[in-house]
Amino acid sequence: MTDFIAALMPHLMLAPIALPLLTAAWLLFVREEHERLKLTVNIASTTVSLLVAIALLLWSGSGSTGSFGIYLPGNWPAPFGIVLVLDRLTALMLVTTNVVALASAVFAAARWHRAGVLYHSLFQFQLMGLCGAFLTADLFNLFVFFEIMLAASYGLLLHGSGQARVRAGLHYIAINLVASSLFLIGAAMLYGIAGTLNMADIARAVGQVAAHDRGLLHAAAAILAVAFFIKAAVWPLNFWLAPAYGAAVAPVGALFAVLTKVGIYSLLRLWTLWFGDAAGSSAYWGGSWLVGAGMATMVFGALGMLASQRLTQLASHAAILSSGTLLAALGLGDAAVTAGLLYYLPGSTLAVACLFLLADLVRRWRNDGATLAPYEREDTPFLTADLVPRERLNLDDDEQILVGRVIHATTALLGIAFLLTTLVIAGLPPLSGFIGKFAMLAGALRLPGSAVPNGVPTATWLLFGLMLLTGLAALLALVRVGVRHFWAAHDRRAPQLRVLEGLPIAGLLGACIALALYAGSAMRFTGEAAQALHTPAHYIHGVLAAQPHARTAP
Repeated sequence: MTDFIAALMPHLMLAPIALPLLTAAWLLFVREEHERLKLTVNIASTTVSLLVAIALLLWSGSGSTGSFGIYLPGNWPAPFGIVLVLDRLTALMLVTTNVVALASAVFAAARWHRAGVLYHSLFQFQLMGLCGAFLTADLFNLFVFFEIMLAASYGLLLHGSGQARVRAGLHYIAINLVASSLFLIGAAMLYGIAGTLNMADIARAVGQVAAHDRGLLHAAAAILAVAFFIKAAVWPLNFWLAPAYGAAVAPVGALFAVLTKVGIYSLLRLWTLWFGDAAGSSAYWGGSWLVGAGMATMVFGALGMLASQRLTQLASHAAILSSGTLLAALGLGDAAVTAGLLYYLPGSTLAVACLFLLADLVRRWRNDGATLAPYEREDTPFLTADLVPRERLNLDDDEQILVGRVIHATTALLGIAFLLTTLVIAGLPPLSGFIGKFAMLAGALRLPGSAVPNGVPTATWLLFGLMLLTGLAALLALVRVGVRHFWAAHDRRAPQLRVLEGLPIAGLLGACIALALYAGSAMRFTGEAAQALHTPAHYIHGVLAAQPHARTAP
């Protein structure tokens, strides 16, 4: 299998960008009356993109040291031409993105894709921007793909119309325009210092920057980092996320769960590349700021989850909590911690996306059009006003016995899905959230099996405590909402669950379960990816040494 994939390399690397681009362009010419055709093409294209991403993942992990792919679209050598790079981290992000995208596209097929125009084209442009951001190897094209991704997200956020979406969309556009401006300023300053925008070439130049220019280098990197902080929803620059993601329709909110990870990916890629051991006096510069910002974001996300009453708001703050956890672990600058971080990243993304989809089904179930259940309920179903157990407590309001009553299958499925999502987000065993957090803490504290440290830094103990406390806060928030939705008695029919709505949720949770079942193989893959990130010499040499194909005479 890997030999067949190798025969298609490096041209296969272009498929995650070219396929969504061509699909989106073609869909623009299809009239909105042909919605079934547009839906079919969207799902088919996304499915092929996922298969390509899986193929790239298998190829990147093949061999004892893995495979490293470089593609020169314009056939110009770096740093003068456009360069696409595929390594384990890129392949992991491509698979995560396309899994969420396919689940979102299938879920939208049930109803939401008809709520506005050009949904499928915008969806594919969004997918193109995401995949391009992960594959590109220079700052300018990273900015270009960011803008493609954001332009599509503006339209997707407004899909379905409504005052709440318009208000949140205006705030979302404004803050991202500020982030894009900071991105350009930081990139321009780096170009002035290094004379290049190629990521590998900047890494080569960082260690050679003169002492009197090093402060300017740090300022440029800080400005660029602020732009990534905004996109990663880092506190205090994340005030826009919960209103925007909460207002989006369910499949769009699920896809947006990947957007915050683009900022984390950019920080992970560039910080380890530019400020590693070879950066001279700038080695690991800014690590303490990453840890501090990540911890503050974790606290904000956990408090936001405790304060949330609606599932969409809960999912939005869960995305913030996940970003904070990843950022704080990144700032420790340790390959073992980064391995756990890379394992935790896809599982938390899939779980947050699943929670957005579940929120739509639960909201429709509570207000099914026949009986409107109040969102807030002050009384407890099995206690009196004096908070003592009711007599004959196993009877419902109609004096019908509760014990032995059959639970409707769709209700049970929603409840089980919510339970599994809770386990992943809260970081409880036996699913991937627990394994990822444990791996991060094991690397940070050097638990048995790791080298014994000279002393554990205070920041590590703070991160250890925050992971436990924020996990507890997430558990309390999710259990409280789960009791209200699935346990409290309401006069309502059984939920209606279509196959196109149940399959994406089952697929996302199945991927989380698979991560846990194959944790050993996954951790080996992420461990090798982390080791490559923290020893970027192979990346730098591979990009700068790539030669264009010789042109044959006609």
